[in-house]
Amino acid sequence: MAEKTTLPPILNATASVDFREKLRQHRLGDLQRRELTTLQVNVGKLCNQACHHCHVEAGPKRTEVMPASVADRVLALLAATPSIQTVDITGGAPELNENFRRLVSESRRMQKQVIDRCNLTVLFEPGLETLAEFLAANNVEITASLPCYTESNVDQQRGKGAFEKSIRALRLLNAIGYGEPGSGLALNLVYNPLGASLPPTQEKLEADYKSHLRESFGIEFNRLFTITNMPIKRFADMLVREGKHESYMGLLANHFNPATVDHVMCRDLVSIGWDGKIYDCDFNQMLDLETPGRKNIWEIDSFTELASSKIATDSHCFGCTAGAGSSCGGSLQ
Repeated sequence: MAEKTTLPPILNATASVDFREKLRQHRLGDLQRRELTTLQVNVGKLCNQACHHCHVEAGPKRTEVMPASVADRVLALLAATPSIQTVDITGGAPELNENFRRLVSESRRMQKQVIDRCNLTVLFEPGLETLAEFLAANNVEITASLPCYTESNVDQQRGKGAFEKSIRALRLLNAIGYGEPGSGLALNLVYNPLGASLPPTQEKLEADYKSHLRESFGIEFNRLFTITNMPIKRFADMLVREGKHESYMGLLANHFNPATVDHVMCRDLVSIGWDGKIYDCDFNQMLDLETPGRKNIWEIDSFTELASSKIATDSHCFGCTAGAGSSCGGSLQ
């Protein structure tokens, strides 16, 4: 599968390029949040996998896990914020958190759309045998990571046997209606480049995924999201080890696309950490780059208070604004 798209040559930009200065050069000004429509909840870094590209540095030995008190407060603030329509639950493997099902069921009771960012293999973890049926019963939208449709590439990024388990999980989800026409159960897949390159065109890659997965495994899904690898945490460490960090930052900065800025996810989203701290996105969360002027969920009475606030930015923001743009919902153009 193609890992690169055709791009102009890298210029002399480096990690020292300032994102805010780039915004000023294009007369865009600092990023500011609009009315909130999406609540993203990161319930912790515990995961049954330890992927090479993971910006969370999640893994089986991580102990950062959202407690019930934080989950309770998140739900109370959600109830006090009618503008939020979508609850996006992530991790780690969010399903491993003991508060996951309550977050799902209570959010659905409030008639919110719920997204589960699932790594697929978690469906076969001990004690989660009924997880797929629970998600279907609550009409949860599944957005599942599958970084390629070939076994060698997936196992290289996620560990030996990950591809085979992912295919089994997708077949299980198809069997209960996910991804099937008319079922109302949305199943989306997520693609990340294997290395230091921008994702190819989302529409074309989606067609390739659908054709290959259907013909080889009989698998159906709704949409493919292409997401740029963010130069933070585990992926950033890999770039440094391979001597590619400066050139990758140059790639991102030199493909800055001003047309993406109005559509970046942080404008309409708030991200809550496992410990209740408030961030502008999950990437800022992993860098401990808190929302300016706000520290945690006990300092506010509703998420509405965050509307119109300034958004914290840094050089990693080039990852969301390069090329066709990137967000948790895929390409921005």
